[in-house]
Amino acid sequence: MVQTARVSAVVWTAAGSLLAWLWLLLCQGFFWRTDVRLPSRAEPEAWPSVCVVVPARDEAAVLPAALPSLLAQDYPGRAEVFLVDDGSSDGTGELAQELARRHGGLPLTVDAPGEPPAGWTGKLWAVRHGIGLARAREPEYLLLTDADIAHAPDSLRELVAAARSGGFDVVSQMARLRVESVWERLVVPAFVYFFAQLYPFRRIAGAGRTAAAAGGCVLLRAEAAKQARIPESIRHAVIDDVALARAVKQGGGWVWLGLAERVDSVRPYPRLHDLWRMVSRSAYAQLRHHPLLLAGTVAGLALVYLVPPVAVLAGLATGRVPAAVLGGLAWLIMAGTYVPMLRYYRQPLWLAPLLPFTAFLYLLMTVDSAVQHYRGRGAAWKGRTYARPDAVPDEG
Repeated sequence: MVQTARVSAVVWTAAGSLLAWLWLLLCQGFFWRTDVRLPSRAEPEAWPSVCVVVPARDEAAVLPAALPSLLAQDYPGRAEVFLVDDGSSDGTGELAQELARRHGGLPLTVDAPGEPPAGWTGKLWAVRHGIGLARAREPEYLLLTDADIAHAPDSLRELVAAARSGGFDVVSQMARLRVESVWERLVVPAFVYFFAQLYPFRRIAGAGRTAAAAGGCVLLRAEAAKQARIPESIRHAVIDDVALARAVKQGGGWVWLGLAERVDSVRPYPRLHDLWRMVSRSAYAQLRHHPLLLAGTVAGLALVYLVPPVAVLAGLATGRVPAAVLGGLAWLIMAGTYVPMLRYYRQPLWLAPLLPFTAFLYLLMTVDSAVQHYRGRGAAWKGRTYARPDAVPDEG
């Protein structure tokens, strides 16, 4: 009787996982598709002015591969770059000026904001300073981009054309992250896959409540930023890109987010430790630092990603065909939905069945993020940590 109950529990759990995957496949905005690229666009009759804001903190290692691509933008209108050196100790500001002298291109201003006051998280204090400098030029658009993002020469032109043609207040592209090391190949495509599962790109451009952006590349209409009080209204946000998009959309603005084709991150994550830090620094903030949401997330990840392979192995070991079949079908759907992302990242398809292992890593990263929070470390940006929204930054 006890053995039968255990078998029934495995079968029912596997059936629940399969139902969850059928729902994700058909009802979650087709999140698994990777064909959401810049929308159709036409060049405007007059190109609006743009100011590019680059928050930078200890970025000397990646600037030579990224900053020249911004300075070399082939943009028909007036454009200028503002790099905000936020307390770097590696000569980031000096290197930026040297790169501008060496490569030429768009005008570059390098400035420092000073120490952030209490209540400002992440890179938003640097963004605030950059936007303040830019507003003196009265631009129509602001391009917020990270110091590790390399842009194709026509990137700014295409972003502005898409914003003008579609009437969008925010046009954001998720930069293609680097996938060269073993751990990058295993973890990075899944990172974007999970993000799209939480924020289906097709739903963001609609009139619904779903709002998100990718902080590495955000074209923001200056008037919309003013109306939404960006970045002051989101100064407490750890996940600042999603908060920015939400603030603009709540104010009636239109937001678009998709995958990039020629916007790439040059930042390396060669070790699992590097990727672990990238995820864990903000994972618990995504759950609003709520223990019940953490427990639900852990249970959900286990049901959706871990149950299928366990059901297959348990079914094969015990000769229980229903458990193996149900788990196998769920695992097959899971792997199938992951294939488009692997193709986008030009990775071998045999990585698809390994998604449960990667999901288990993300589960551990999320739990570790909560542990860091309760130990007082909280979220971090380039060595500056924030234990609470009202905490004073710690340079440790």
